[in-house]
Amino acid sequence: MARNAGRLAAEIKQTRPFHSRRQEGAIGLIRTADVVRRGLTAVVEPHGVTLQQYNVLRILRGAGPEGLPTLEIADRMIESSPGITRLLDRLEEKKLVGRVHCPKDRRRVLCSVSPDGLRLLAALDEPVRKADEKALGKLSRADVESLIRLLDAIREGDGGG
Repeated sequence: MARNAGRLAAEIKQTRPFHSRRQEGAIGLIRTADVVRRGLTAVVEPHGVTLQQYNVLRILRGAGPEGLPTLEIADRMIESSPGITRLLDRLEEKKLVGRVHCPKDRRRVLCSVSPDGLRLLAALDEPVRKADEKALGKLSRADVESLIRLLDAIREGDGGG
């Protein structure tokens, strides 16, 4: 694939060259993630939820009516969130999730998506699907498969952190 020399540098108005192609790749990945995130945020925020709150709702919908413990939700988040309890507090205030203490272990709290949360998710399913398609719309099917493989490889190496 031909290199688009200087495109990222121009986008971020960087006048000095990158230290390496790996640095350019890492910064390009962060920049691209931000572009995708902004597109998805524009879809969910008019419905009164943040992208992280939407992620929690999707996780809980997938868990079914039995719900999940708080720490399990945190482990499944797309972006790690040290404030999972606050996220859940806000969703509960909006009546989009419910929480109950586990009868066998009162220290454990089970969370589940409410009927209102399910209705919100149903309303967002198609707009989010369209945003996902738009985000990667310029890529061929083969490009998408390569992208997934490359992103998997980066995460497998812990992303340099």
